[in-house]
Amino acid sequence: MKTYWLLNEKRQKIASPVPGLLGGHRRSKIYGRLDCPGALRAIARGGYVTHRVFFADEAAALAAGFRPCAVCLPEAYRAWKYAR
Repeated sequence: MKTYWLLNEKRQKIASPVPGLLGGHRRSKIYGRLDCPGALRAIARGGYVTHRVFFADEAAALAAGFRPCAVCLPEAYRAWKYAR
């Protein structure tokens, strides 16, 4: 069985038998869908992957201090921005 490494709310790596639903970038503290056009462009340019992290769900990403991506999660981003 393959092991996937996800980040929990305390920014600790945890082993998971299933891949995360969301990807994030450690430096920018932004999370989004795995098929996000913005993230895919950054991956194609190179360098992005070394700072990539994965989350099981939005609650874990938010608890870890990440914000939603404005490109692929515009509704979540607006809600996050409004709550600030």
